[in-house]
Amino acid sequence: MAHWQSDLEEGIDYMFKIVMIGDSGVGKSQLLSRYARNEFNAKSKATIGVEFQTKTVVMDHKVVRAQIWDTAGQERYQAITTAYYRGAIGALLVYDITRQDTFDHVETWLEELQMHADKNVTVMLVGNKCDLGSMRVVPVEVAKEFAQKHNLFFMETSALDCTNVEQAFLGLLSQIYLTIRKNSLVANGAESKLEKVNLEGTEICVPSDDQEYRKGPETKKRFNCCSFS
Repeated sequence: MAHWQSDLEEGIDYMFKIVMIGDSGVGKSQLLSRYARNEFNAKSKATIGVEFQTKTVVMDHKVVRAQIWDTAGQERYQAITTAYYRGAIGALLVYDITRQDTFDHVETWLEELQMHADKNVTVMLVGNKCDLGSMRVVPVEVAKEFAQKHNLFFMETSALDCTNVEQAFLGLLSQIYLTIRKNSLVANGAESKLEKVNLEGTEICVPSDDQEYRKGPETKKRFNCCSFS
């Protein structure tokens, strides 16, 4: 779901719909909570149906609002959640590095996503709970090989200790933004020089106070840059 300025509230240039998919218990809700609110609840319960959060960032002087949908991983809710794939142009496909079955199911989730979402949906494969390295059962090399085979981005994260959480979300958003900009330039007959994002060394600007960005005559545009490495 990518909308232009005319379709949005004043001050927002783009709106991207992102879905989080994967088995129940892999930490999708915790990742979203950590990214959107910098919170972690060790006693959180499984998501029922669908919930969503919004987050606003600034890329190339454009204000991007991400609408991030947290979908339940239980099979009994799939009839509900498939409707929410529609319009999604990005996805975080999450598995638990300590549970082999959650990784085994990744391909099924990917097939379902590609069936219901935008045909050019951008996907980040996320191995969550990397803080539990001593309990790892899914090798990094195996996950990387899967990601390369299916043309996915890949990153390991920990919602508990914040490892790579922001980098995963911003990396996905940056690639979506570049894709949208490239398509816009091509549609307007301009040659695009935008290349695929390499997460190493990429910089994205976000509001310095981590609050919603708003334009106004008295607003001071101060940004911090987050590097992916």
